[in-house]
Amino acid sequence: MKKKNLITRRTAIITGLTSLGGLLLPGCSKKLPPTYGNILRMGDALTYMAHRTLLPGQSMAKEYGYGDISSFPATGTTNPGDTATPFYSEAWAQFKSSEFTNWALKIEGRVARPGSYSLADLQKFPSQKQITRHTCEEGWSAIAEWTGVPLGRVLNAAGILPSSRFVNCYAYDGYMESIDMLDAFHPQTVLAYGMNGRNLPVPHGAPVRLRVERQVGYKSVKYLQRIVVTDEFVDTSNSDGWAWYVGM
Repeated sequence: MKKKNLITRRTAIITGLTSLGGLLLPGCSKKLPPTYGNILRMGDALTYMAHRTLLPGQSMAKEYGYGDISSFPATGTTNPGDTATPFYSEAWAQFKSSEFTNWALKIEGRVARPGSYSLADLQKFPSQKQITRHTCEEGWSAIAEWTGVPLGRVLNAAGILPSSRFVNCYAYDGYMESIDMLDAFHPQTVLAYGMNGRNLPVPHGAPVRLRVERQVGYKSVKYLQRIVVTDEFVDTSNSDGWAWYVGM
C-alpha cells in the first residue's frame, strides 16, 4: 500500500512539474529556446528557465590555483587529421602541417562585420587566463589552466546585432553546439588557444576551442571552424538525446 502511494505521489509530482513547464514556456517563448517535443525536452527548457530566472546572470565558475591542476584525459577526441576516421578534414590536416599559421576562425551571421580571425588575430586581443574544472557528462572531472580571449570581445569586434539570440559553433570534426547570448558573453567563456602554459594540444582541440565554464564539458567545442550568430534557435540535441542546456 505504501509503495502504491509513493508511486502515486511521484507521478503527481512529475505531472505537476510537466504541467507547470507547459504553462510557463509559452509565456516565455521569446526568451526560451523552443526545445519542445517530449517530456525530457520540456524538462530541459524548464531547467533553462529556472537557471535564468533564479540564478545571477553572470555568476562565476570556481577558479583554482596552480597546485590544483590535474591530469586531463582527452576522452571523446575525434582527431580531424586522422584519415582513418569518418571525421577526417583535409583542410584541418593542412592547417596542422603548417602549425596552424593559415588557420582562421570565421564569424558569420547576425554581425555587422563578418570575417575571419587568424590565430595571431585572436592573440592580439587582451589575453585571459583561468584555472577551472571541466565536468564531463561521463562523470569525471579535471582541472586545467586555459589561456585565450573572451568570446564576447570577439563578438563585439564583429559587431553583433541587437536581434542576436544564439551563437552556434561548428568544428572541423563535424561537431556543432549552440549557446545563448548570456553564456556567450559570460566573462569566463573564452576562445582558448593555450592549456597549462602551452599551445592548445591537438587532443584538446587545437588550435582553438571554446570553453563554456558554466556548462557541462560537451558544450566546450574543440577544433573550431566557424561561429554563426543567429536570431533563430538550432536544437543540437534532438539527434543524440543530450540536453541543449546543461548549466551548472
